[in-house]
Amino acid sequence: MIRLGWIQAEPVKSTAEGHFDLWGNLALSDPWFLLLLPVVFLAIWRGRITRRYARARVSLVPGGNSDGLVRSWAQRLTWLPSLLNASALVLTVLALARPLRGNVEFSTQTEGVDIALLVDRSSSMETREGPSSPPRFEIVKDVLADFAIRRMTDREGAADNIALIAFALYPELMCPFTLDVDALSGVFEKLETERRRELDATGIGVALAKAVAVLRESSAKSRIAVLLTDGLENVKEILPLEAAELAAEEEIRVYTVFVGPKIIRRQSIFGTEEVAIDTSELEQIADVTEGKYFHAKTKAHLEAVYAEIETLERTDRIEKRYAEHFDLYARFLLPALLLYLLAWASHSTWARRLP
Repeated sequence: MIRLGWIQAEPVKSTAEGHFDLWGNLALSDPWFLLLLPVVFLAIWRGRITRRYARARVSLVPGGNSDGLVRSWAQRLTWLPSLLNASALVLTVLALARPLRGNVEFSTQTEGVDIALLVDRSSSMETREGPSSPPRFEIVKDVLADFAIRRMTDREGAADNIALIAFALYPELMCPFTLDVDALSGVFEKLETERRRELDATGIGVALAKAVAVLRESSAKSRIAVLLTDGLENVKEILPLEAAELAAEEEIRVYTVFVGPKIIRRQSIFGTEEVAIDTSELEQIADVTEGKYFHAKTKAHLEAVYAEIETLERTDRIEKRYAEHFDLYARFLLPALLLYLLAWASHSTWARRLP
């Protein structure tokens, strides 16, 4: 950095604002000083006219005269001190106009959504839609894992904290709220259906109550639970609608997803019969909590369901503008001072004139 007293050649941070934009990120804070430029040019012009008639250059060639004599380099450069003075004045005016370089940055802030994923792990989730189809539970794990990873690494909105709760007879918090993609992916890979017959059931109410308890500790502005099941409540320890009321009190929105066909075939003493599954309770849970109910028959349907939930759960962007300005006047003032000193030295030495 070049310093001369209080003058700095490097830009320094400024509190001034640009009032006249130039080009790129350059601006002038006090552009009205540019009105002095015509005055400077007029003074230079009048000075040249006056000197043309009132002053004579002292010849550096002894005994010389002005007729037929080769001019010396000093005579040829008599205009240079005036140009140096003029340039110094112009640069001084530009420094007074206070040029600035501005750096303007925008940052986007959004608050993430805390999402509790609830997945049914009862034995019915091992059902296959066809002889060559994978178990329903494996399809569900793939779709939920993809959804979770997208939300945890979101760049369009805000990254979301995800928690995973698996339930059969009882719910189990498999993964607390996290942004660690690898940790949650590992949990999904190891997640299995309930193999113990005494624990094989579908406790939707207790699972939702567990999600409410977990989300209650969250400080996020938006909190949601996404409950997926292929069956109906058969535990009755906490009724699903009672848990839905708890979620509504906590302002937790619940999306319910029924996966698989609504018409199933069962064997009875009368042979094979078709039974319709009543999903009205899942629909009521969504209504009470201002969420939404979905039905997905296939993997493509399930992917579409979670894609729609993604679009529904977006927080608004908050855009902030940060502006910094740096003074550039020193880059004009220092050269102006140097040019003035050169002009003064020239007038005092090789370009000196006699009246």
